[in-house]
Parts: sequence; structure tokens; C-alpha cells
Amino acid sequence: MTANPTQCPSAAQRIVGDCPHCQKNFCSAHRQPEAHNCSGMQACRDAAFQANKARLEKERTVASKIAQA
Repeated sequence: MTANPTQCPSAAQRIVGDCPHCQKNFCSAHRQPEAHNCSGMQACRDAAFQANKARLEKERTVASKIAQA
């Protein structure tokens, strides 16, 4: 898989799109990170994990919150 959308073997897939993680151009069939082994995919997963972790920690109920209510 290359970042050159004109090298895709499928003639019907010439629509160009950008990968939101590595910022390279791909045809519409290979634009998704999973389809072109994106180099930025792990960083995206790590950022999503940290954001979810922070949100869950903020919403976590602890005994001191229950005792004050």
C-alpha cells in the first residue's frame, strides 16, 4: 500500500482521501487506518485510552462522596 492513490489496482477506487492519523492520501478503499497499516494508529489508540481513563476516573464513585450525600 502506498500513499499514491493512482497506484491502487482498482480503477473504480480513484477517489482520494486523507488518513486522519498519518495525513497521507489514499484511495477511498485504503483511506481507513486498518486498510493501510497506519503508522499513527497506535498513537490514536493510546490517546483514546487515556481520554477514556480520565473520564472514568472523574465519574468514579468513592466512599467519601457517598458519605457526604
